[in-house]
Amino acid sequence: MTKKDYIEGKTKSGFAFKIKYNNLNNMELLDVFAEVDENPLAVAKAINMLLGKEGKKALYDFVRLEDGTVPADLVTENLMEIFSSIKEIKN
Repeated sequence: MTKKDYIEGKTKSGFAFKIKYNNLNNMELLDVFAEVDENPLAVAKAINMLLGKEGKKALYDFVRLEDGTVPADLVTENLMEIFSSIKEIKN
């Protein structure tokens, strides 16, 4: 593979991520994101495909509140920041 195996970065809120390039360069991931408007629950599947099990757990733990809940808005916000960071890294 001529491209980097992983893309690493950090969101503005401080979440450090490491994503396999092949996870990002995956048409099935794009298909899942295309479903999000009709099925918002598809975001959970997209997170798994993008970050993997360990990365998803790390993200959830990063935003987890003291009462143990994982706010969906903070997960989504970090996911959007990840995509913004990736765009900046690629440029």
